[in-house]
Amino acid sequence: MPAAKNGDTVRIHYTGKLEDGTMFDTSAQREPLEFTIGKNRIIPGFEQAVIGMIPGESKTVNIPVEMAYGAHKPEMVVTVDRKELPADLKPVLGQQLQVSQDENNVIVVSVTAITDTHVTLDANHPLAGKNLVFDIRLVDILGGCSCCH
Repeated sequence: MPAAKNGDTVRIHYTGKLEDGTMFDTSAQREPLEFTIGKNRIIPGFEQAVIGMIPGESKTVNIPVEMAYGAHKPEMVVTVDRKELPADLKPVLGQQLQVSQDENNVIVVSVTAITDTHVTLDANHPLAGKNLVFDIRLVDILGGCSCCH
């Protein structure tokens, strides 16, 4: 039976957890995740973990910060005066907002702190700075593409 390799389109089921066991995502109640290995559409450590697996195989992998969402970057956290926000916005901790940097660039930020006068916004991925643990099951290899070989 062929093993998953660079260029293959695969379908997998997964459960993602933090090191303390807290689950942050799972495909259990939905369709398997489908992606092409080598297209860099998912975190590098996850993609590397799938290489060499055969359909039906399961494994648990620990993915370090640098192979996941990278380090948490303090320069991507900003505290703004509430007066700079839209008047009708009622920020809530954990809320995600879209911020326009210019007419072509929109970033997603999370509200991480709120005071009477200021709101702290974090543009880091919510899982930045964290080591991740994934339970992965390769459902199927759908085939390869000629672009990645």
